[in-house]
Parts: sequence; structure tokens; C-alpha cells
Amino acid sequence: MKAKRPSESLTVMTEIVLPNDTNNLNNLFGGQLLSWMDRCAAIAAHRHSRRIAVTASVNNVSFKQAIPVGSIVTLEAKVSRAFSSSMEVFVEVTMEDQRGQGNAIRCNEAMYTFVAVDQLGNPISVPPIEPETDLEKQRFDGALRRRQLALILAGKMKPEEATELKKLFLPEGN
Repeated sequence: MKAKRPSESLTVMTEIVLPNDTNNLNNLFGGQLLSWMDRCAAIAAHRHSRRIAVTASVNNVSFKQAIPVGSIVTLEAKVSRAFSSSMEVFVEVTMEDQRGQGNAIRCNEAMYTFVAVDQLGNPISVPPIEPETDLEKQRFDGALRRRQLALILAGKMKPEEATELKKLFLPEGN
């Protein structure tokens, strides 16, 4: 299977925060943002695999800044690494406050895992990723460590089998 570049899965979505999207403080509901991020990441996973892709996990979400009503929210998602049937997708969220200068402020990010499936819902192979930029290479390398940690926490991998994690914590030769 021919490798693909992360840029081939790039998905950009833009939303405006309306009053029905907000909480009591007139900021975007976290759940609404999670929904937008999940959709954006799902499209990126589909673009990479060209298959139906289902959310397997939300690995990390960082809410760094509240997003007020009226803000324009842009979500960018790319596959950062592909394994046999799963893909890690990194999502970055920026906002433009319509009342301010209109500068884009990075306010949230997330990492999702998607699995490509066939028509019966069975996992199916996906193409590998060939990162190009330094950031893509950094995310690619980190994805294996994050995957190993997730597998250990889920009881699907023994800690001593986590070769990439051991490199971080143990001196060479152990």
C-alpha cells in the first residue's frame, strides 16, 4: 500500500459560535467543540484511508482558552500517523473574535484515534504516513509512544513490551 503525506488528509472546517452553542457564560460549550473536532477528524481519517472511519478514542483534549459567542472558529485536522487499521488524527482549533482585531488565536487542540472499517464494520488496512515537515515528523514519532501508553493503560500491552516508552525512561541497554 502506497504511503500518503499528512497534507493529503488536511481538513479545514469553519464555524461561527451562535447563542445556542454557548453555556451560561456565553462561551462555546465544550461538548459542541468536541463534536466539531470529531467531525473534522473523521473527514481527515476518511481522506487518508478512503474508507469509513469510526472514532476509537479521544486521546487528549486541551481546552486552553474560552471561545466567546460570535467568534469564528477554524478547525484543522491531519492524520499524524497510521498503524495497521488505526489512524491518529491531530486537530488544532483557532478562533477569531469578531469584536476584536480578527487575529487568529490558537485556543484548543486534540488527538483522536480512528479505525478504518469495511461495510461490515471490520477493521481494514490503511496506508502508512510519510511525514514531511518537522512538526509532522515530531507528531509521527510521538504517536507511537502515545499508542503504546494507551495500549498499556487498556491492558492490551505489557509495559516491558513498550519499546518506545522504555527509550524515554530507561538508560540504553536496559
